[in-house]
Formats: sequence, C-alpha cells, structure tokens
Amino acid sequence: GFFLGGIGPDGHIAFNTRGTDLYSTTRLTHTNFETQAVAAGDLWGIEISRSRLVITIGLETITYNPDAAAIIFAAGEAKAGVIRDALENEIDTLYPATVLQRIDNSMFFLTRGAASKLIDIKDHYFTSGEWTDQKSERAIIDLCSSLERYAFNLSLDDLKNDRYCKKIPGLSLESVNRVIESVKNKIISGSVREVNSTIYHTGPHHDDIMLGILPKCIRQVRTPGNNVHFSVLTSGFTAVTNHYIEKILLDTLKFLNEGQVQMIFYHDFFEEGYLFKWYKDVYHYLDATAQKSERSMRRGVCHRAVRAITGIYGVKSKAGLIETITVILSELRGSYAGAKNSPGLQKLKGMMREYEEELVWAHFGVPLRNIHHLRLGFYKGDVFTEQPEKERDIIPVLEEFRKYKPCIISLALDPEGSGPDTHYKVLQTIAAAVKEWGKEEDISSLKILGYRNVWYRFHPSEANTIIPVSLNSLSVLGNSFESCYGSQVNASFPSYEYDGKFSDLTARVWVEQLKLIQLVLGKDFFYENDHPMLRATHGLIFAREMSAPEFMQMAEEMEHAMEGLLF
Repeated sequence: GFFLGGIGPDGHIAFNTRGTDLYSTTRLTHTNFETQAVAAGDLWGIEISRSRLVITIGLETITYNPDAAAIIFAAGEAKAGVIRDALENEIDTLYPATVLQRIDNSMFFLTRGAASKLIDIKDHYFTSGEWTDQKSERAIIDLCSSLERYAFNLSLDDLKNDRYCKKIPGLSLESVNRVIESVKNKIISGSVREVNSTIYHTGPHHDDIMLGILPKCIRQVRTPGNNVHFSVLTSGFTAVTNHYIEKILLDTLKFLNEGQVQMIFYHDFFEEGYLFKWYKDVYHYLDATAQKSERSMRRGVCHRAVRAITGIYGVKSKAGLIETITVILSELRGSYAGAKNSPGLQKLKGMMREYEEELVWAHFGVPLRNIHHLRLGFYKGDVFTEQPEKERDIIPVLEEFRKYKPCIISLALDPEGSGPDTHYKVLQTIAAAVKEWGKEEDISSLKILGYRNVWYRFHPSEANTIIPVSLNSLSVLGNSFESCYGSQVNASFPSYEYDGKFSDLTARVWVEQLKLIQLVLGKDFFYENDHPMLRATHGLIFAREMSAPEFMQMAEEMEHAMEGLLF
C-alpha cells in the first residue's frame, strides 16, 4: 500500500479531522471549520467548502497494511505546531497523524519552517553557531510563558532547570534583566512618532495594512508634515462573492429606477464626467455612516458601482447602463460559485474592493491621490498564480518608489510557506523593486517595516519594534472594518483560527501579545508608565524594522528556500 498526502491546520490527514476514530474506514463525512477554511482556497470560498461532504480514506484503511508506505508533505511555519503534535505525541485521536506511528515505512518531508517546533530542530537552533541576544530572549520569554510566571519572579534555579535557558553564557538573573531592557527598548522604538516623513504602506490585498498595523498608521496620518501613502498591489477580486456583487447591482438598479443616482443626468457624465469627483462617493458613504443611514450608505456604494461599470463597459446612456447591469446579473446567475468570471466582472469586483480600501483611509482624512491600486498582472484568479515578471509587476512598483521617494516602506512579512501565496509573491516583487531603486538612488537610510496579521505572528524575539495599541484603536479597527469592508465581513477565505471577522481575530492577537509581554515586563510597566501612550496600552503589535540590504537578503533567503531565482 501507498499513501501520499498533506496535513491540515488541525492535524488532519486525508480529511480525518481532529477527534476521528483511530479505526475509521473510508467514508463520506463532514469536516470541521479549520478544514473548511483551508479548503476554501481551492474550492473558491468557504460558502462552498462549508456545505460539502468529503470522501476520505479512514485512518484504519491507511494503516491496515503494516508494510505500507505513507508520506506526508508539509511546508511553512504555520504547520509547525501540528507537525510537532503529530511526531512528538503518542497515538491520540486529538492528533490524527499520530496513527502513522503504526507503520514503519511512514515519513514526513518538511521544510525548515514546518519543522521549526520539533525538539530536535529547537535543540539545533540553540546549540549551533554563536549564542545571540535573540536566543536569550526566545529562551527566557518562552520560559515565562510555559511557567506563566513574571520574568522578575524567575529564580536562578528556574533558569538552570530549563532546557534552553541553561545554555545562556554567563547565566544569572542579570540575563533576565537584559531581556527585560531589550523588550522595553522595542516598545520605545514602536512608540516613536515619525515626523516630516514620506511613508509608503503596501498590502498584498485590501485590508492587509489595516489588519497589520492600523494603530501605527493612525498616528502617522495624524502627525502634520507626514506624507502617508497606502498601496494595494493586487486587485483582490477573488475575495468578492457573486452574491455580494449581485446584491450591489440589484441595489443600483433600484436607485437608478427611483432617480436616486443623480450624477448620471449631467450632460457629459457618460463621456468623461464619471471620471471626476470619485472622492464624493467616499464622503457620501462616510457621512451616511455618521448618520447611521443604511440606505444612504448603500446609495454611496451604488454611486461607485455606476462609475466603475461606465468605465469598464464603455456605457453611453442610462438605458445602456441598465442593460449592462442586466447582462452582468445574467452572467452571475449563470455561473456557479467559484467559476472564473469574465475580465470585466473581475475588474468590477476588484474596483469595489478598492472602494472599500478608500473608505477605510478616508476615515483619517487621507486623500484619494494617496491611495494607490496597482493591480499587478500576476494576480489573475487562477488556481496556480503566475510568478511576478519584471516589466509587468516589478516596474510599476519601482515607478511608485521613484515618484514618491519614501523613507519608510511597509509590507506583509509572512515566513516561508505561511499565509496566502499572494503575500509571498508581493514581498518578492517589492524586494526586486527596492533592489532596482537602489541602483538609482541612495537608499542607505530607507527603512522597511515588516508586519504580520491574521496568517502568522512574530515571536517577540524576532520583532525589533513593538507598537502599542489603545482601546480607541481597537474600537476603530472593529468599527471601520465592519462598516467599510462589506465584502469581507463574512469573508470567503477566512483564517482557520477563527470563525468570524478578521478584525476580531486581529484584536484577539494584539491582546494576546500584550499578555505575553506583560509576563516579561509586569502589568505595572504599563499602567504606572510616565508615557500616556503606554498607560493607554491594551494590545501590542510585533513588527520587524530592517534596512534595505537586510530586507533584500532576507527576501533572497526566502526565495532560495521556496523556488528559483526572481532577481
């Protein structure tokens, strides 16, 4: 016998989810939320994967022949926890892959990231090469977490009895104090306000910047003298469901028939008028949000839909507009959920997501000229996305850097094999653009800020800047996400960690990260702090700041681990 497969976020193999009978047979079965969320990427949305049964080979079937060969592949740090559970636990229904211990010829093929939480790999990390401050931080912070004890309450015996802390050179309680001071410095770094700076935030998808570093962005845009830009590099149309766009189109028809889309009556609207005053659609929506008028909010969305449809389909009259909307509705109703849409419909979906992004940053007075939609060409909605190309994908990003000359660039920095594939390809595109820009300009002072959001987290030892989050920022996160990202409130491609809004998961992560740092610094560090920002802190964001050479080196290392050269 032979079995070849992967492993899911709950540790499932062949759809035998957590809790499956160890002697299960081949069958038709339900899946759990984690499995549905991951399968959504292949099935074009959780709306489909949630409603489907699966045929799966049972655990008993896989292991029935003791001489069978079983191979599991896993890539990325996001899988590291389930790999550890599968390989370092006794056979248990909580960890379905542990049944492979019944077979002598079972083997796991892992990337470095997927293996990173195995004891052997951790031992190798702490014993190979020179000892670094980062190793001390990781060891002591992990000890605080495992013992649920404040760092200042650790004893020397606690350190000596820990598998990794005992390896710290010159081990003493002063080792703990050095870690405490290091974490304080990271928070000081994250509390600094940039002034008179040009900052270029990038996101692979709409909502990535907000879910990554919203509190940081709020402080930057509210500081006079800063020139802050927000750039989304892909169209993001795959995350907009047919049902969502159909609802917008039906609303649009309704408002058109009621005469509530008055801009179309301007004499030149269908020639060139639709190209102007796009910010008015944004302001209309936000005014309606303040008034809590759902009808007016929907009307604002429909105004943007009318502009988009007019431009995409070359509409020349009200009658033509209504006819075009009717044709689009027919296309939607004639295709199954997840079917590849026509180029025009893809663009319409993407433009509605772009509108959502504009709504978010308009909350803080960011003008449309500072919100950029690059629509890189590698993103086409195919199952297997293309690799970025220089002329098509890298040059447009390079042109942005040439035009605005940022001193800070932010980007999503997910580790190898973790997070959506688009995140990785956008990172490589930005790295290539920075490299090209460095041939033309002195970028020695350029700072790269790497953030993570719902797909993976930094360990505190990996982060070198820790950004305070206030209750106000948490509230703004939740309210603005729900009111602006209409297509994502019930996301088609959710995180397997949480069955709910991305903003709720993000808030939970920030709060959990504060709890971890409170174990290191103590709660009184925050509520007795002289700095009002820290006294108001109720969440923390871990991020990594790099120089341009550091960033490009890291990107190349990731690329060598994943694929052939892009540079």
